[in-house]
Amino acid sequence: MAYVSKNLSVLAYSNGFTLWHYTTPDAATAVDTSGYFNTAADMVRVGDMILANTDTAGSYATGVFVVAGNSGTVVDVANLTQFNSSNTD
Repeated sequence: MAYVSKNLSVLAYSNGFTLWHYTTPDAATAVDTSGYFNTAADMVRVGDMILANTDTAGSYATGVFVVAGNSGTVVDVANLTQFNSSNTD
């Protein structure tokens, strides 16, 4: 699939840092591919964090991407740092 702008929202902003949320049926490995967020290049900055819900139609993974690079046209995020999703009762 591809980046969907309506699925990216601001959670918090302070001192030039933005905490974002993004949800997508795409796998985390697709989202962390350089260029996935290119159409958001004018909004995201290096160091911003994107809390993400990925692969929402399959193996559901949650975690955080960090914006590692933004040339103004090409955005690259680091691989998903996944939050532990196991639950033992």
